[in-house]
Amino acid sequence: MTDTRTPEQRRRIMQSVGIADTGPELTVRRILFREGYRYRVHPKTLPGKPDMAFTKRKKAIFVHGCFWHGHGCEKGKLPKSKLDYWHPKIESNRLRDHQKKLELEKLGWADLEVWQCELKDAVSLRGKLLGFLGPAK
Repeated sequence: MTDTRTPEQRRRIMQSVGIADTGPELTVRRILFREGYRYRVHPKTLPGKPDMAFTKRKKAIFVHGCFWHGHGCEKGKLPKSKLDYWHPKIESNRLRDHQKKLELEKLGWADLEVWQCELKDAVSLRGKLLGFLGPAK
């Protein structure tokens, strides 16, 4: 299947995709802040620069877009065009995520992945976050 966009349109779309302060990430940050948690955002000193790091607890949260990180949900499906590009791209993202998780664990950190599709159920998401972090201090 061929791309329905011109190369210029596709380039502009891809350039507009952000890597930090995404909508899903801001949603998670709002929930946690409202609950009384304080955190560092994208600390460069930690492997993978987690979206949120709780330094005293040694816990990190990554908020992953389902498509970009190869989640098994509906949003994580690969496009029908340019599979020779997308399959290796998404697999390399998954491999990198796994490697950074191992590096964090070696430093004594625990991590949690929050998937974009999990934001649909705010009650469940809140429970997952609070269960991972424990009581706010």
